[in-house]
Amino acid sequence: MYFYELHEGDDRLMADVILARETAMSREDFFELVQEVRSRVEETFEEDSLAEAIAGELEREHDFLFISDARILASVRVSSVPGETALMPEDADHGARNLDAGRWLDDEDPDDEADLDELPDYLTIIADLEPPTRLS
Repeated sequence: MYFYELHEGDDRLMADVILARETAMSREDFFELVQEVRSRVEETFEEDSLAEAIAGELEREHDFLFISDARILASVRVSSVPGETALMPEDADHGARNLDAGRWLDDEDPDDEADLDELPDYLTIIADLEPPTRLS
């Protein structure tokens, strides 16, 4: 199995997409293929990002496997603190989780607030950003 990566973003905010393929492709050939697919999908894609749109097209048309979150069968949060390594719930994409309590936080329940000291060392944040009208 051979692995390829697409990066989208700038130095401050970046999204990565991983692809796999059973046969090797040179770096240059992969780059040319990505350029060709990008030009086809850049104006019409409906995915959350251009990289995901390209990955989907590479999967459909060019024998790649897009390693998306939807394909993950098990996720384990590994901790250096004994006893805090935990199997993440199967529906881990449904909101923030308080790992110490082992339960989901409910955005609609005003009494259900997370203690920031108890959150994991990292958080994934998806944000739609609009550039400023004037660059400085």
